[in-house]
Amino acid sequence: MKRPVPEGYLGAEARITSGPAPELIEAGYALETADAPLLHHGLALADLAHVLELHETAVIPTAEARVLLGAVLDLLEIPAEEFPYDARYGDAYNSRERELDRRIGSVAGWLHTGRTRREAGRIAFRLGLRDRILDLHQAVSLFADAIAQQALEHADTLWADTTYLQPAQPSTFGHYLGSFGEEAVRQLGRLEQAYQWADRSPAGAGGVGGSRVPMDRSRLAERLGFGAVGAHTRDIMWAVDGLADAVVAASQAATTVDRLAEDLEIFASPGFGYVTLDASLCRASVLMPQKRNPYALAVIRAGAGTLVGRATGLLVTQRTPSARTDNWLHAYGEVAAALDLSRRIVALGAEVARTLIVDRDALTSAAGTHFTFAADLAEELVLRAGLDYRSAYRVVGRAVATAIDAGRTTVTSTDLADAATGVLGHPVSLEPDSLDAALDPALIVAGRTAPGGSGPAQVREHADTLVTRADAAARWRDIQRHRTSQSVQDLISEARRVVVAEPR
Repeated sequence: MKRPVPEGYLGAEARITSGPAPELIEAGYALETADAPLLHHGLALADLAHVLELHETAVIPTAEARVLLGAVLDLLEIPAEEFPYDARYGDAYNSRERELDRRIGSVAGWLHTGRTRREAGRIAFRLGLRDRILDLHQAVSLFADAIAQQALEHADTLWADTTYLQPAQPSTFGHYLGSFGEEAVRQLGRLEQAYQWADRSPAGAGGVGGSRVPMDRSRLAERLGFGAVGAHTRDIMWAVDGLADAVVAASQAATTVDRLAEDLEIFASPGFGYVTLDASLCRASVLMPQKRNPYALAVIRAGAGTLVGRATGLLVTQRTPSARTDNWLHAYGEVAAALDLSRRIVALGAEVARTLIVDRDALTSAAGTHFTFAADLAEELVLRAGLDYRSAYRVVGRAVATAIDAGRTTVTSTDLADAATGVLGHPVSLEPDSLDAALDPALIVAGRTAPGGSGPAQVREHADTLVTRADAAARWRDIQRHRTSQSVQDLISEARRVVVAEPR
């Protein structure tokens, strides 16, 4: 059955002689219209810049430019949720076009000059994408700063660092925390790279290879607040690698927080008792009154896993022949949702880190247990007794085994001498001071003075660099926000000046 063409269904005059099938509306058009809130503001800005450029180059008569700019400015004042977006007309651009046609008639037709609706959508999306990248960038900065403050607080808090959840070597809890801060500031760099991709202007790209209509792409980019013009018109309109970069960066940022959350869930359990989450980040069991579930950590873990899935999905849809819609149909909503989710997850992680309660006594009491000094004792034998490391390793291993069999928690000089005789055929001894230094967690940690090491001074130094790098990121972010905000204000002001200008 032939379906009636909806009133105002523009473009039907050519070869489309009926309205869209309900199934197409539900599966396709509704998906595009759902992106309208994301694109709403940016579409108006794209229209303003385009009409101003057409007016600047005398392509559109001044009278028509004033009417069209005035109508677009009116649309700009309408909140997205109040705008008459209708999935029957396809994407958000089509609904806007229909509304402009209703308001000002054929004058709205000038808006198509030298531009596809896709160009307007790409501009609007990049504007929205930039804002979301900056929001996530800010959350990561706050996470890095919260980690740095906790690292400073616990720069000299002894603990037994673990690998494979097994006690490894004496260290400081501040050093442990600092590793997540270092990873976080790397995520800032990845987000800044993603921002650079989003900050390239598609304006003036035309259909595919540029437009014969005289438009200054640099001036358009400047009006819209883009950092630069897209270097290739086909690339700027169709390439999606930058979308994948943004979502992977968002996934990486959340995964950094997730890795800490995975540890903290273990460390907060009664079996460890190293840390306690703030009560505001926990949830009680409805059945077991004694349970205090660290719910925020579960939220972080679930969100990070979801983001990995979204990044994977986006990478899969990249595998589409060029200049197709397949890899863009879901992209606007998926990319924006991924950045928003990552921001929420990272912000939650920052609050977890900021309010984390650390049990110093529990950490310190465990620092020297389970023979965590063993590697340091072996190194002491290398440095003081002239053994190669493999021989020293075997000697200490046997001495530890002897102590365990005897029910002791440390080794003695006799254990070492006997172990050396059994392994090497001759005894080995250390001066009492050297042996004590190799067995004492505090003295072990005090000797870790290499750059980036776990010595208290080194932890404080590294934490200070995290703060410095987070501050630098904040300054960069403020510059971008100010630049883009000023461009929007200037664009709107310029459009208003044209509207109210006296006719020549």
